[in-house]
Amino acid sequence: MAGVMFMVLLCLSAGAMLGVQGEDPYLFFTWNVTYGTLSPLGVPQQVILINDQFPGPNINSTSNNNIVINVFNNIDEPFLLTWSGIQQRKNSWQDGVLGTNCPILPGTNFTYHFQVKDQIGSYIYYPTTGMHRAAGGFGGLRINSRLLIPVPYADPEDDYTVVLNDWYTKSHTALQKLLDSGRSLARPDGVLINGKNAMGDGKDEPLFTMKPEKTYKYRICNAGLKNTLNFRIQGHTMKLVEMEGSHVVQNVYESLDVHVGQCFSVLVTANQAPKDYYMVASTRFNKQVLTAKGIIRYTNGKGPASPELPEAPVGWAWSLNQFRSFRWNLTASAARPNPQGSYHYGSINITRTIKLVNSASREGGKLRYALNGVSHVDPETPLKIAEYYGVADKLFKYDTMQDSPQADIAQAKIVSQPNVLNLTFRNFVEIIFENHEKSMQSYHLDGYSFFAVAVEPGTWTPEKRKHYNLLDAVSRTTVQVFPKSWAAILLTFDNAGMWNIRSEMWERAYLGQQLYASVLSPARSLRDEYNIPDNTLLCGLVKDLPKPEPYSI
Repeated sequence: MAGVMFMVLLCLSAGAMLGVQGEDPYLFFTWNVTYGTLSPLGVPQQVILINDQFPGPNINSTSNNNIVINVFNNIDEPFLLTWSGIQQRKNSWQDGVLGTNCPILPGTNFTYHFQVKDQIGSYIYYPTTGMHRAAGGFGGLRINSRLLIPVPYADPEDDYTVVLNDWYTKSHTALQKLLDSGRSLARPDGVLINGKNAMGDGKDEPLFTMKPEKTYKYRICNAGLKNTLNFRIQGHTMKLVEMEGSHVVQNVYESLDVHVGQCFSVLVTANQAPKDYYMVASTRFNKQVLTAKGIIRYTNGKGPASPELPEAPVGWAWSLNQFRSFRWNLTASAARPNPQGSYHYGSINITRTIKLVNSASREGGKLRYALNGVSHVDPETPLKIAEYYGVADKLFKYDTMQDSPQADIAQAKIVSQPNVLNLTFRNFVEIIFENHEKSMQSYHLDGYSFFAVAVEPGTWTPEKRKHYNLLDAVSRTTVQVFPKSWAAILLTFDNAGMWNIRSEMWERAYLGQQLYASVLSPARSLRDEYNIPDNTLLCGLVKDLPKPEPYSI
């Protein structure tokens, strides 16, 4: 960087420091990943802690901040974290999935370095190795708007992160052995709100406090493994203002279905009688409903929360209608000063349609999940690193999966191999997720946000495009697919790199319901993609190879 660079370091909480450079500020974190013993559901069990915290530390950043996180792996297994929803522009090297990064070996460390470029909003991070996500290592990541950019609501009194999980009392290793033996995960043992479940015995400490008549922002994220969770607050409504990086039309809700991997920001006003109130999170679409509660306390509160909990909705038609009520706020500015609606995605021609149908197989006693009959397997050498070093042909073939599945895909034999799509840089692509199963699905795409233009029952045909929302669909990073239903998303693949498209249902991702989109810039230019960082961990085929010629301008 030309010119004199200056840096000021300030101490922050959660093992963090702030550095201010001539351009955008730097946030420095040191994270120690360890095991610990906690009893989230009243039973002592091994959990994964970050700096002795469960959930992990909340990352509080602002648009364009540079985030530097030195992760020390002090558990007994290789470990990686992904920053779900962070676009990692030109920088899939920092994505923290097994297709882009070698895992951090036990007793070693790795420093992530990424910029939250041109983003705002509410996100989560979590482990991507094995079934670690079932043990902890997850937390909230927020990106605040820069002071110069107007936000379409008044500054709240405070800003709270609420991490929801379905939870198992079995250890992550026991759950992994279960899946490896050909069995699927049973229903969870309970639900957690910020790692806890209030007992209601009068001894519960509040998770949050509110001053009377003040308005607070709650960022609600589902970091769980497989269950949609309905979230509500006794006696209070929630005004939805943001989801996964987009300002939305500000509708008021009594409860919200938060599907796995999704995040919402709501405003809540403390306008009720001063006492305790329960936040409630409960499982959806299961015969047996599991519920967690957490206390919100008015600062001048006099009295316990009522034991009568607000009821959750029933059935998924309600949830589908709620999805249809979500709309992009066309006049608000997000990370940049121009209004969100100035991007007219509905008028761009689609250059490729990819229809992905999920399926399951128990052939030979092995449980595998697949997309279009291909169940992804991670090679020892991460796909992105193999591609950069020119040895991809020794590990995988591109486009072995067809863009549209065969008609009898549910009965077709599943092939287990690396699943990599070759996507043309800057093409505008339509992806259909079609679910023939009776279970919920939730999908996430790394490296991008996309327009969730439709979620509908039945099967997709090209005629269904007539029903797409081509005006104000929300730009986001996850989309749910209901049983026997489909979802359509649109996006421009303008971010060079190797990007994971995965089921957020973690047993499904672990057992192959994911793929990678390889987006190569033909120019091999630093304008489009950063060079491999000097501190990149190397493993597999490339461990002892000389580094390739770097990209240039």
